[in-house]
Amino acid sequence: MGGQKKLIRFEAIRHFENVLEYPQGMQGKWNEFFKNNHSITLELACGKGEYAVGLGTMYPDRNFIGIDLKGNRIWRGAKTALDNGLKNVAFIRSLIDKIGDYFNPGEIAEIWITFPDPQLRGSKAKKRLTHPKFLRLYKDILAKDGLVNLKTDSPDLYHFTKTVINLFGFSVLEDTDHVHALPIINPELLIKTHYEGLDIAQSNRIHYLCFKLDKEIPLEKDAVLKQLLCESDEE
Repeated sequence: MGGQKKLIRFEAIRHFENVLEYPQGMQGKWNEFFKNNHSITLELACGKGEYAVGLGTMYPDRNFIGIDLKGNRIWRGAKTALDNGLKNVAFIRSLIDKIGDYFNPGEIAEIWITFPDPQLRGSKAKKRLTHPKFLRLYKDILAKDGLVNLKTDSPDLYHFTKTVINLFGFSVLEDTDHVHALPIINPELLIKTHYEGLDIAQSNRIHYLCFKLDKEIPLEKDAVLKQLLCESDEE
C-alpha cells in the first residue's frame, strides 16, 4: 500500500467512532461505550479485523474488540463494521502488551489470536503471542472461565503453544492440527482472515487450540520452557 494511502487511512480512523487509540480510563467502562452489559471478546493482532467483524455479525448479543498497532489495517475492519451497522464491534490501536491498561481483571470473556506472526527464530520466542509473557497479561483480564483461541497455519507456533499448555497444565477444550479435516467444523473456524488466504506457512493445514488459563503461570517456569525449546532445536 502506498504511503499516501496509509496516511489517509490513519487520519480517517481518528474520526471513526468505533476506533480508540491507546485509550485511557476505559477500564470497567466498556459497558458505557457499547451501551450494554454484554460479554467482551478480544481479537489480538487483529489485522483487518475479520474475526472481530465476523464474530460480531454472528453474535449480535456479544461485544468484540480488535486490537492491532497498524492503523491502516484496522481501517478496513472498522469501516466494514461501520458500513454494516455493527454497534457491537470496536477497535483499539495499541501494542498488545498494553492491554492491561484498558481492561479490568475479569472483564474479558474470550480471546482470539488468529494467524499472528509465528516469530520463528528461537531468539524471538518471547514475541510469540502464546508465550507465558503474554499469557500472564491475558490471565489478568480474563474472566475465571475465560477462553483463549489460537488459529494458525504455522505448525511451529501450534506445537510451541502445546508445549506451553503442557508445561503449565492448562485445560484444553479443543485441539486439532487440521481444521478442514474435521467432520463437522465450528462456524467460528470458517471465518477466513487475509493472512489465512495467503497461506504464508505453506502447510496446507489450519491448526486450532482452545484452552483455559486455569493454572498459575509462575515466572520461574519460563526458564524450563527455554530449555525445552533449546532441546527441541537440537533434535
